[in-house]
Amino acid sequence: MFGSRTHGGGAWATAVVRVVTGVLFVTFSLGKFADHAKESADFAHYGIPAPELATYLVGTLELVGGILLVIGLLTRPAAAVLALNLVGAIATAGRVDGGTFHLGVGPAMLAAMLFLVWAGSGHFALDRRLSTLARSAHSVPSGRTS
Repeated sequence: MFGSRTHGGGAWATAVVRVVTGVLFVTFSLGKFADHAKESADFAHYGIPAPELATYLVGTLELVGGILLVIGLLTRPAAAVLALNLVGAIATAGRVDGGTFHLGVGPAMLAAMLFLVWAGSGHFALDRRLSTLARSAHSVPSGRTS
């Protein structure tokens, strides 16, 4: 779960995808709190049930998931949850409003999340440190004598 499938230049590119999309999710989430009334009205327009609550839930999911991506912790699970969030956004906002953001940025972000689910975290990620620690913990002899 913590390993990365990319190495060398690919790990650098993966890290860039992870950090840039993480920052974008954090930015998207802030609007859901800073302009909650407008975002809730949009959610209602898209047909999302309990739009006031849904706005807070989605905002929290995007904020936490985005932070996890930026620091590279639990990259694969965070990307998987954010991918599901994007499927919901495309199916609601994309279907109702269309446009380059909902039908351009949304699918591009979805592709990036699916890539991160496959690739892992790349360079400069806590996942890589955890992977190294897990491997070394399993390879250290217990020190028992028979």
